[in-house]
Amino acid sequence: VQLQASGGGLVQAGDSLRLSCAASGLTFSAYGMGWFRQAPGKEREFVAAISRSGRSTDYADSLKGRFTISRDNANFAVYLQMNSLKPEDTAIYYCAAVRKYSDTFSNRDYEYYYWGQGTQVTVSS
Repeated sequence: VQLQASGGGLVQAGDSLRLSCAASGLTFSAYGMGWFRQAPGKEREFVAAISRSGRSTDYADSLKGRFTISRDNANFAVYLQMNSLKPEDTAIYYCAAVRKYSDTFSNRDYEYYYWGQGTQVTVSS
């Protein structure tokens, strides 16, 4: 199984970025997907999650309204659209997959089995 995250970079505050995560080696539509992030010196935190079908989503309270998670099951990909970026959004962003037997999601990192390598997002002020 591989989860390949991409799309990170150096941007200015107020800019937007769209992260992508390409999945291979798993039955993608059977997995809930999530994005997590880890800033320097901080613990990993939940960002967003999406159910198997994409019909249900969840976000960290502090990110609601700025971030949008979506998925394309036909192309085995999950995305994170990030708008109005702030310096405090600077972190390594990881995509992850959790096997789900119903169309639900998870915001608990310990439930996720597969993790990508991460993509760096740096927001300058």
